[in-house]
Amino acid sequence: MRIKETIKSQYYASLEMLRQAIVECPESLWTDSEYNNPFWQTAFHVLFYTHLYLHPSEEDFAPWEKHTDEYVSLGASEEGEGGGESYSKEELLVYLGLVRDQVEEQVSRIDLGAESGFNWLPFDKLELQIYNIRHVQQHTGELSERLGAIGKDEIRWVGMKPA
Repeated sequence: MRIKETIKSQYYASLEMLRQAIVECPESLWTDSEYNNPFWQTAFHVLFYTHLYLHPSEEDFAPWEKHTDEYVSLGASEEGEGGGESYSKEELLVYLGLVRDQVEEQVSRIDLGAESGFNWLPFDKLELQIYNIRHVQQHTGELSERLGAIGKDEIRWVGMKPA
């Protein structure tokens, strides 16, 4: 069985769909306050948790160099609150590249039968990978829906690791 290769492929596919959503987002929607969380903050939230859960545990995780704690949770501070500003598309595309690069390294070395490594997630590493990919897809779908609401074409479905 090629379980780890399949997991990697699905990470790459879901991250490619998120990348498309980020690239397609017009500046007017990027920081739009009509939504509880601006587009950029939802994209950052997804990238942060994907990055975190690719690691063996919270203790083994080193946040992205431009990480800002106040933007991790959805429903938290919005642009300008707490003195922070939104991340740019370019910054989040760089972060997405870093996360994508972590997929090969981290998934290759995990013990899929081990505990999740995160005390708030009471399941094994295999389920954590599925959970993490589902999280990317849930929020990517939300962002795609926002794009559709302003007349942008839907992002292209990616079924497996892009060639």
